Amino acid sequence: PAGEITTELHNLLTDGGLISQVLLILPVMPIAIWIMRALMYAQLRGQGVQMSPTQFPEGYRMVVEAAKAFGMRRVPDAYVLLGNGQINAFAAGHGFRRFVVVYSDLFEVGGAARDPQALRFVISHEVGHLAAGHVGYVRLLFTQLAAQIPLLGPALSRAQEYTADNHGYALAPQGVPGVMGLLAAGKYLGSQVNLHALADRATREKGFWLHLSVWMASHPVTTWRAHALRDRRRPGRVMFRPQETTAWFPPVQPAGSLPSGVWPTPAQVLAVLDATQPQGTSEEQFGRYPGVHYDVPRDVLRLADPRPRPRDVSEHQAPPQ
Repeated sequence: PAGEITTELHNLLTDGGLISQVLLILPVMPIAIWIMRALMYAQLRGQGVQMSPTQFPEGYRMVVEAAKAFGMRRVPDAYVLLGNGQINAFAAGHGFRRFVVVYSDLFEVGGAARDPQALRFVISHEVGHLAAGHVGYVRLLFTQLAAQIPLLGPALSRAQEYTADNHGYALAPQGVPGVMGLLAAGKYLGSQVNLHALADRATREKGFWLHLSVWMASHPVTTWRAHALRDRRRPGRVMFRPQETTAWFPPVQPAGSLPSGVWPTPAQVLAVLDATQPQGTSEEQFGRYPGVHYDVPRDVLRLADPRPRPRDVSEHQAPPQ
């Protein structure tokens, strides 16, 4: 298999394979994209639940407020679609119509007992795609052609996701922890995710294979995305990992790229666990559910000292002694 991949790559670069592939796709791509967008919009109109003043009005209000804040001339259509366990949302268009879709499993987090700001962030993110022109027909045609070029297509897609995140942050900065927790651990366990610990790993995890996985992805990896949303002084990184931040949690585990000789022993980690008492109950670590009362608010990090502290240059990321 490795030899076959090498041969294909050689042919692609030396025999005009990439150019031939683009020339082959180019004549049919405009028609194919138009047909796929038409079918998608038709399926939503036939099967989706359309948000309106009388159907999911709170979610629809978030759509309208985002459209107004981003200077859109028209309010996009918005639909809730059966998710069957999938946590997803997207923005698209057909003709002159623009629309956002939120899967039901993601829409559920918007209830007052859950995290309405997380849902507002998601909706603002998707409306941001529309406001930035990411779903226009010509733009989509260009990005699909760029996707035929290794690394370039996914990089453009990741850049667009960071732009949409900026729109989400503009209207719902309080929703960032909930959204990152949701993407990292799901709608029940997401409230237990420590945003700072997640974002800190973006600066520590390194190596060729990690970067290769990033370069192949259409969306920024969750750690890099969390880091970009926490540190608003610089844009999200598309190709190379972020630099170290001033807000961090001292890690117990070393980065995955380090040799096993620096990994802590079980006794060392148990000592840290015994010294770190969670603020919530043990059961909460396995999910928070609607209709159940919890003593600790959902936005409190479950650590003995949840506050990030400035990095001390004299300290090293060594395992505890």
